[in-house]
Amino acid sequence: MPAAWLDQAKITVQAGNGGNGAVAFHREKYVPAGGPDGGDGGRGGDVIVVVDDHMTTLMDFRYKRKYVAGNGMDGSGKRCSGKDGQSLTIKVPRGTVIRHAESGEIIRDMADDAPFVLCRGGNGGWGNQHFATPTRQAPRFAKAGLPGESLEVILELKLLADVGLVGFPNVGKSTLLSVVTRAQPKIANYHFTTLSPNLGVVSLGEGNSFVLADIPGIIEGAAQGAGLGHDFLRHIDRCRLLLHVVDVSGSEGRDPVADFEAITAELREWSEDLAQRPTVVVGNKADIAPDPSGSDALRSHAERLGLPYFEISAAAHRGVQELMAYAAQRLSELPPPKPFQATYVPKPPAVDTSQPLDISRSDDGTWIVEGEWLRRLMMNVNFGDFESRNWFDRILRQSGLFDRLEAMGIQDGDTVSLYNLEFDYQK
Repeated sequence: MPAAWLDQAKITVQAGNGGNGAVAFHREKYVPAGGPDGGDGGRGGDVIVVVDDHMTTLMDFRYKRKYVAGNGMDGSGKRCSGKDGQSLTIKVPRGTVIRHAESGEIIRDMADDAPFVLCRGGNGGWGNQHFATPTRQAPRFAKAGLPGESLEVILELKLLADVGLVGFPNVGKSTLLSVVTRAQPKIANYHFTTLSPNLGVVSLGEGNSFVLADIPGIIEGAAQGAGLGHDFLRHIDRCRLLLHVVDVSGSEGRDPVADFEAITAELREWSEDLAQRPTVVVGNKADIAPDPSGSDALRSHAERLGLPYFEISAAAHRGVQELMAYAAQRLSELPPPKPFQATYVPKPPAVDTSQPLDISRSDDGTWIVEGEWLRRLMMNVNFGDFESRNWFDRILRQSGLFDRLEAMGIQDGDTVSLYNLEFDYQK
């Protein structure tokens, strides 16, 4: 793969940690018993992924593999909260799919302009101002900030093209691309001339254009990684229409029908959906064929499969405009491509709830619940997410916490404090 092209990269992202709450007391002349005034820690910065249409490869991620957002600052006296950590923005090309590195599941398809928060920063800890009660007027403790989320992900670029050119090497795909667009791919009479996908825009008049991609490196065994198969088969995934280009001249001693079936088998092995994608069979190099038998055999085979067939000569510009006009007409009938659906669901950590929690009641009636496993549990819950909150509630119920609270006499509407989370109890 040339140095100018990179379409897959593994990186580690780390959101910022929350700042610690402060232990401080108000001290001012003529102000007796100023009380605790420790401020809260700042929230850690998020890691945000955005689309940059000026980027075409993932080369920026070749050497830098770790991305860390800013930590929140610690709180201070006079009820001053710490400054929030600076969020980190990562720019990727449009069409980049973010996968979980371990499971391979899709986290997000960056096909639109909406920013995506990949990792959330940790919440800041509460200062001691929050822990004062009528009987505990000088709390000498505060809460530490929570750590930010961390992930190892794979960035995978899948080109956003309407039409993909597929076929064996040296069948004329690059020549066809250069004839119908302003793209200038490398063209030569040997295999694997093209070592990276090339894109071009086919313009057929105002308001009638589409993106055409030359997908290189597909040979027999490509689905198992032969040739450049694994590197570039992924780029066909978004194409709504395939132009399957076949050399019908017999210049390399191959059978056109066998070539067509071989590439079709590779597409099917890579993705059954891809094998069912709308396809146009294109017999190229017809102008240098010693006889029409190869083209006729391929035409008959395409008709048996119910596929349209076009005989062209890309080098001689013969039949090319008719092919592009048909492709544009077919695209107008096809639905727009759908983004890949997220399949990754964060797996909640195993929680050992065997150690009983400490439950006490403050003078103002608040039920205070503390415990090491509860603290660790809350570090791993995104309270802004509905499913995460349900999972948190389920763990608390299974631990027997709510049964203990009811046995101790808690009533509907009583306030329960779990570290930096407070809620009104409902049976």
